Amino acid sequence: MTTQANIQALEKKQLEVFGSKLSYLEQGSGAPMLFLHGVPTSSYLWRNIIPALENEARCIAPDLIGMGNSDKPDIEYTIFDHIKYIEAFIDQLDLKEITLVLHAWGSVIGFDIAMRRPELFKGIAFIESQIRPMVDSSMVSLPMHEINALVNNIEEGKHLVMDSTYYVDQILPAGVLRHLTDEEMQEYRRPFLKPGSCKPIWQFLLDLPKGCRQTPVLDLITNYSEKLQHSDIPKLMMFAVPGFNTTIDTVQWAEQHLPNLTLVDIDEGLHYPQESNPELIASELKQWYEDAVLGVE
Repeated sequence: MTTQANIQALEKKQLEVFGSKLSYLEQGSGAPMLFLHGVPTSSYLWRNIIPALENEARCIAPDLIGMGNSDKPDIEYTIFDHIKYIEAFIDQLDLKEITLVLHAWGSVIGFDIAMRRPELFKGIAFIESQIRPMVDSSMVSLPMHEINALVNNIEEGKHLVMDSTYYVDQILPAGVLRHLTDEEMQEYRRPFLKPGSCKPIWQFLLDLPKGCRQTPVLDLITNYSEKLQHSDIPKLMMFAVPGFNTTIDTVQWAEQHLPNLTLVDIDEGLHYPQESNPELIASELKQWYEDAVLGVE
């Protein structure tokens, strides 16, 4: 795995959105393939996958606002803020015929925009994603229950998350099968070293559905999930069981409810399979894109 060579080869750009800089990686040409990461990662998560797709598509991987190399404006960093910034990012780059590649919390952003504006999209690939509302705590996996426990005691949890790199140091490695190098951990830790810089992580924990009560975020997921079940757009679900978001029940639900779906088992990968099995993910994504999206025989 040529991690450092891959990240250096990707072109780093910035775009001003609502007065703040959104940083993004771009490589390749053709129709856009938009990669959206989850928490607490960044576009760095895709560094070993994008190079395999650059001859197929214009690969674009933004850092969500407040994360990676993007600015940290004085906002709440709710999922609705993230949707607002990414939707504006798409419009300012005038992206059309987009294929989404979604991970975790980034999937909530991508699914919502795609189901509201389907004319802009021609394919959706997703990993460890929020494809249905967690309306009951029994639907939430054990790892997610443990993550949700950080907000059970608001005062203690907020101090732990906001005043240190605890979430990156503890949760990220626990979601990867291999040992992350010091260089990799430093890159993931870097955006959250300054006081107050972990606000996007804390807000994510507050917004995360916990299967115990109705919230605006749960309503959002319910709405796009219903639309996904009636959308013929090509879909690729790459799953690793056990995952954090993905259980066997989730895979079975997707197979039964999502039309035009390709299911691919990417072996063991936990929550961040991009770090565990990037070559396999890149290969499966490329094959599906050629077959299902481009229609290449």
